[in-house]
Amino acid sequence: MSLTTLYLASASPRRHELLLQINVAHQVVDIPTAPGEDEPRLQNESPLDYVQRTARDKADRAAQWLAIQKSDAFNLSAAIITADTTVALGELILGKPRDEADAREILSILSGKTHLVHTAVVCARGQKRWEALSTSAVSFAQLSLDDINAYIATKEPFGKAGAYGIQGCAASFIRELRGSYTGVMGLPLFETTQLLQRCS
Repeated sequence: MSLTTLYLASASPRRHELLLQINVAHQVVDIPTAPGEDEPRLQNESPLDYVQRTARDKADRAAQWLAIQKSDAFNLSAAIITADTTVALGELILGKPRDEADAREILSILSGKTHLVHTAVVCARGQKRWEALSTSAVSFAQLSLDDINAYIATKEPFGKAGAYGIQGCAASFIRELRGSYTGVMGLPLFETTQLLQRCS
């Protein structure tokens, strides 16, 4: 049996499902997270710079982790895909909610406004890096407190940047999308396909 030639270094089940959707054979690898704060933002760092740097950091960490593995189960010459998705309203980055109160606050901020979803994708092979970026504009309808509370009760907001998943119940909140649906989900398939062609 041939060894895997592409690793997806992401805990997101949605990214795994999206690669399967376009028949890209891959293996998901669980890379240990970096110590300290999860994906900290640097001082004066824009949302666009932040998402690109974070995706690069994930690629570097995944490549370093794979390089020290001694198991024959890993193909050290394989490509590694990493990605990061950031929801931004102006310079404000809206991350994954910590709890219900945080989810309520995030969704209240997004209500009735148009925000940007940036997804950066990095392909690493050895010391080489290739990058792609998708930016989409998502317009939310005006949400009532009942709308928000009902959505939080589904538990969908948790573990998702911006406290929502476009592929779930929150689709009913979205008045307009300009950009990539799969990019908002967490892995823009057009850009990812182009990236894989470049790093193959």
